[in-house]
Order: sequence, then structure tokens, then C-alpha cells
Amino acid sequence: MKGELKLELIPYEKMELILPLVFELNGGKIIQEVLQTRLEAMKAMGGYECLGVYDNETLIACCGIWFLHKLYKGKHIELDNVFVNAAYRSAGVGNLMIEWLVDYAKSKNCNSMELNSYIANEKGVKFWERHGFEPLGYHMIKNLE
Repeated sequence: MKGELKLELIPYEKMELILPLVFELNGGKIIQEVLQTRLEAMKAMGGYECLGVYDNETLIACCGIWFLHKLYKGKHIELDNVFVNAAYRSAGVGNLMIEWLVDYAKSKNCNSMELNSYIANEKGVKFWERHGFEPLGYHMIKNLE
């Protein structure tokens, strides 16, 4: 790893710092203005937080955290928009994030953690499986636009 990494929740008023990372995560397919509008709506809904990983003052990784309750599992966190800057991949950043997230979920009395991973993201799927995540079903979407 490059320097001393710091993991912490990103305050709501600074959460737009994740937008360049999320833009890169989505391959530039969603413009910054749309991402900003969506982020503001997510924050307004409540129940959304975001973990940031900093190398000195530079945000190099992020992970969205939704606190949810569902009939099949109860209280849990759902991870989304998990991204690590390419220069920091395969350097243990993802492992640090998972350790932090597991501890955080337990501190909030969550029963589990869940996430969606793109089918084409084979490296990502293997990463999640190494950390104890198991496939449960399909995440399906019907576009209405």
C-alpha cells in the first residue's frame, strides 16, 4: 500500500467526494450530474452511509452502506458502489474494507451483509466468495426509461 490508510465514514456534507470513483466504477456511462442528483436523493431517503478509504487526504476507495430490514433476513447492511482505485488494487485495501464493514455491521446489530455483483465481474465475485459471501439468487432489473 502506498501510505498510511485511514478508513472512516464520509460525512453527508462531503459525500460528493465519491462521485469520481463511482463515475469510474460505471465506466463513465452515467454522467456526473446524474450521479449527483441520485446521490442527493439517496441521502434524503435516510439509511445510507458511505465508507471512505483515504491515503493521506486522497479518497482511494469507497463502499456505500444501506441499512435495511427484510423479512427473509431481518436487519442487515447492503453494500453498493464498492470501488478501489486501480493503483491500490491487490494491495489489501479490499480486505481492510471488509474487516471494517463486518465490525461495523456487528456494532449495529445486523444479522448479515449482502451485495450485488455484476455477472461479468469474475474477479469481484471471487473476492466476495473468499470473504464468505455466497450467491443467494439473481438480481434482476427491468428498465422503465
